[in-house]
Amino acid sequence: MTGNGASDRAFLGVEESLSGQKWVSRLDMAGENKAISIAQMTGLPDVIARVLAGRDVAIGDARAFLDPTIKSLMPDPSKLTDCDKAADRIAFAISRGERVAIFGDYDVDGAASSALMQRFLRHFGVASEIYIPDRIFEGYGPNPAAIGELIDRGAKLIITVDCGSTSHDALQEAARRGIDVVVIDHHQVASELPVAHALVNPNREDDLSGLGHLCACGVVFMVLAGTLRLLRTKGDARAAGFDLLACLDLVALATVCDVVPLKGLNRAFVVKGLLAARSMGNVGLAALAQRAGVNGPVTPYHLGFLIGPRINAGGRIGDAALGSRLLTLEDRDEAAAIAERLEELNRERQAIEAAMLAEADAEAAIEMASGDGPAVIVTERQGWHPGVVGLLASRLKERYRRPAFAIAFDGNGKGTGSGRSVPGVDIGRLVRKAVEAGLLVKGGGHAMAAGLTVEQSRLGDLRAFFEENAAETVASLTLAHRLRIDGAISASGATLELVDMIERAGPYGAGHPQPVFAVPAHTLKDARVVGQNHIKLAFAGPDGGRLNGIAFRAADTEMGATLLGGRGMAFHVAGSLSADYWQGVRRVQIRVIDAAVAR
Repeated sequence: MTGNGASDRAFLGVEESLSGQKWVSRLDMAGENKAISIAQMTGLPDVIARVLAGRDVAIGDARAFLDPTIKSLMPDPSKLTDCDKAADRIAFAISRGERVAIFGDYDVDGAASSALMQRFLRHFGVASEIYIPDRIFEGYGPNPAAIGELIDRGAKLIITVDCGSTSHDALQEAARRGIDVVVIDHHQVASELPVAHALVNPNREDDLSGLGHLCACGVVFMVLAGTLRLLRTKGDARAAGFDLLACLDLVALATVCDVVPLKGLNRAFVVKGLLAARSMGNVGLAALAQRAGVNGPVTPYHLGFLIGPRINAGGRIGDAALGSRLLTLEDRDEAAAIAERLEELNRERQAIEAAMLAEADAEAAIEMASGDGPAVIVTERQGWHPGVVGLLASRLKERYRRPAFAIAFDGNGKGTGSGRSVPGVDIGRLVRKAVEAGLLVKGGGHAMAAGLTVEQSRLGDLRAFFEENAAETVASLTLAHRLRIDGAISASGATLELVDMIERAGPYGAGHPQPVFAVPAHTLKDARVVGQNHIKLAFAGPDGGRLNGIAFRAADTEMGATLLGGRGMAFHVAGSLSADYWQGVRRVQIRVIDAAVAR
């Protein structure tokens, strides 16, 4: 067992919580000793030392870990295969004033990547247009017709962002017409690459940069850093006037929303990007934050759960280009108008999602009712909106703690699906293997998220393939549902100072899990449903301390029912601490993810 391997002894004696999980300490004995050493050598509070030890932070790196910097964590862009070729071609387009077409994906990463590239080119006076394909009619990535259209409109260089690594036919069309294409992507890719002037993707087999965890916008940032360096060496005085670090708000937004591992350079991107976002220098981002009701300084939660979904709403059920357009704007009135439109689309998306989720969950429940259920949940329905299936997959993954796919079939038997995974199961690789086995029309993605197109006649074969290739791994992950606890705190110990210190050890997300703390044997003073199925809570500790809480999407769960009927009872609760802003007052709140009746 490693130093951050969980102990098997039940934390607070909770063998089975209200959500069916056993609580265990995140740290085994070696991890406990490591936490003690970190606290002794750095003077950090014990609870912070435990958080760092539980995330594989070396004792000697603990202090530096709390202050990640771009300078210390970002390698030379030239280490990315083809980055120098891409930078040289972009610099050439700038020097010649060529018209550039930016072809992006329809999600947040694609929108942010496209906006970052256009902002850069605009600074140098280069005319450019962003092309985001229609999710339903064109699907993911470049297609020959769209490439031809961009060339007909005068594009002399096409830059694909967050797509293009597998677009052989589309890129061949550009080559046939004598137009260079620079691909900037991060999705997993096969050994055979499409024809392109440069293909910058840290996940290509011959890339040794070690940056495969970056989202596409992070890769774009690297390419632009290399381009700026080249322009300076060529004596372009305009290069000194572009503040690339001020654009880290876009990189942070994409990094959080694309659920890439928050380690290494990604941590620095998000930490520094949040500082940029809080200055509200990006007019579009500021308008959307205001419309989404963001209170206080922007946090990863705001990016991932308030701002990101609204940008995605355009690509899911409306105009896919709205998000990228918003993020490039300088006009506040226009930004406010687009933010309002995205708000409307997001409400419409929520209504569609709720109806589809009821159907998907009913189907999944039937699948899970037999034994341990399938290793990979696959739900499908004709008539589902293909733009919302990714959200269904995410909800099912959260509820059943295993990879899940949702597939929308059209009237011709062709299904568009999206999948979400759990740590330890690489569904991007799983989907690529299914493509190679001839089970899918197409598909791809990365470890935690993937998309696919499948004929209805092959659905049974696909389910069997997933079972054969993922059952052993999923079984090992779900053999015992365990919630890892970083430590115990009381209501009186949950201070703003502690929250601030915990945030310094972040940001948290994929690959760097949010700390989970247990609050033992506190009396539930209040519990009521608020918003869309959430439960607002208030707890009192034995020493008189008070702690407010919120349990998201919990009202219709077994845990929610017990809490709603448990006023006056003592509970152990587990969750993450954060600072909540209410009427300008900052206070501590626990986001409850599990609970158990205190015996």
